[in-house]
Amino acid sequence: MAHSQGDHGGRDCLAGAIDCDIHPAVPSTRVLLPYLDDYWREHILRRGLERENLETSSYPANAPINCRPDWRLPSGPPGSSLAALQSHLLDRLRPSFAICNVIHGAQVMLSEDLSAALCRAINNWIRAEWLDQDPRLRASIVVPPHSAELAAEEIERCAPDRRFVQVLLLAMTELPLGRRQNWPIYRAAEAHGLPIGIHAGSSFRHPPSALGWPSYYLEDYVSQSQGFAAALNSLVSEGVFVKFPALKVVLIESGVTWLPASLWRLDKTWRGVRSEVPWLEQLPTETVRKHVRLTLQPFDAPPTEKQLQTLLEQLGSDRMLLFSSDYPHWHFDGDDALPAGLPADLVRKICVDNPLETYPRLKETMR
Repeated sequence: MAHSQGDHGGRDCLAGAIDCDIHPAVPSTRVLLPYLDDYWREHILRRGLERENLETSSYPANAPINCRPDWRLPSGPPGSSLAALQSHLLDRLRPSFAICNVIHGAQVMLSEDLSAALCRAINNWIRAEWLDQDPRLRASIVVPPHSAELAAEEIERCAPDRRFVQVLLLAMTELPLGRRQNWPIYRAAEAHGLPIGIHAGSSFRHPPSALGWPSYYLEDYVSQSQGFAAALNSLVSEGVFVKFPALKVVLIESGVTWLPASLWRLDKTWRGVRSEVPWLEQLPTETVRKHVRLTLQPFDAPPTEKQLQTLLEQLGSDRMLLFSSDYPHWHFDGDDALPAGLPADLVRKICVDNPLETYPRLKETMR
């Protein structure tokens, strides 16, 4: 995990890069109260929910993976201080933009209405207390994923603010992400030129593995790639990219090395059962290379640079990887945010060109 990555990782290389995944944390539910409608503010106070932090992760607070030692705060959850983010990342590595992805229990609520209210509050909060305070910041729209209609309404509400550049979902939700019940989300996102960011995580409707609930964090963490593979299979097989041909999907914190083998199996099986999905008129791999992108950190890099080169060849595209730091989580030390062994021309694509192609609203600002 936290080791030096070498040649292309230093801060000079990252100046002007676009960081596609950072994690501002809601310090407490109390900070959302001013951003809630009157009814929901009273509702939360009556139920005492302001005393809960509504954190989705069950990892121990001091687990090393949660935060780099030098990025920990004197108080409050990692990532909850704008001043610290500016000092640790924005002023040090000097990215041109960083995209805020707020992971919060708002997205896993069983009550669709409460989920929607908290998502609205988070979007209002991130706009006022982060985006308004630093012009380098952009954000994903947090939506209630179990009600596609309410999610689409929130996209419509936030989309006029061009600083919102993406719609945020979790990889493992109540239904496979490609199911038609979810299509209002993709329709609204495509209409506004917003990619769908699918982040590692679960709404806890189902176990993270096909065999049931794991006993240890190690099992849970490694099982996340299975969730991403299932989500991607669903999006491709259900015809989401056929119905919404301009849509881009970004797999955030998915890892990378699982993808080639998953695509080989998808292509091979498609050849045998393609009559079941007549809308898929090209190899699934071709669809994925056109529509799907992956953030770099945490990068499950193979042990040697030669193996890394083989992996990049297996991806078959130099447009799929996007730079990310995953601030404040601990995946690299110092300023070495890129793995060693990446060709210089690919570094430029990962850090700048690919993000600009993926996020049209960033390209508008760069003109």
